[in-house]
Amino acid sequence: MRFYAAFALAAALTTSVSQAKAQSAVENGMLECHGRTQSFILTSLTQMDCLYTPAVGARPQPYAASLRLIGVDVQYNQSTHMRWAVFAPTHVIGPGDLAGRYVGASANATLGVGIGANALVGGSGNTVALQPVGVQGQIGIGAAGGVSALDLVPVRPIRRGHRRHYH
Repeated sequence: MRFYAAFALAAALTTSVSQAKAQSAVENGMLECHGRTQSFILTSLTQMDCLYTPAVGARPQPYAASLRLIGVDVQYNQSTHMRWAVFAPTHVIGPGDLAGRYVGASANATLGVGIGANALVGGSGNTVALQPVGVQGQIGIGAAGGVSALDLVPVRPIRRGHRRHYH
């Protein structure tokens, strides 16, 4: 029982810190991720491909993500789609600047098509807040809730250079 109480307290504190950081920061754009969850009853792992789209019209930035949940996770998940508004203390987020670990509260329920939410804070010096936009979409069956850790790693785009022709 203490185990779940500690997670509930951590989740509540993280969510309130995340909301406070978002209020004192600038909305910079959207982070959208797609992936699939592997559930292990008391924990889960979701591997995702993500794309950060800056609000200022700059080029989108790709990221790879791993979302780990510690808490209760009894679900079979075929696919997951998450979307966050990105808040930071600056107006410009350069390529790779969102990299790092984000921590927060998570909850979701699925019966066929399901919903959920993850409010997270972290990144560069714990100055970036990821606020859920709408709800998380997923396909599967089950329910999960607890504390989540999201690790974001920048992905370098494949550049197709010009071939030089020598005569």
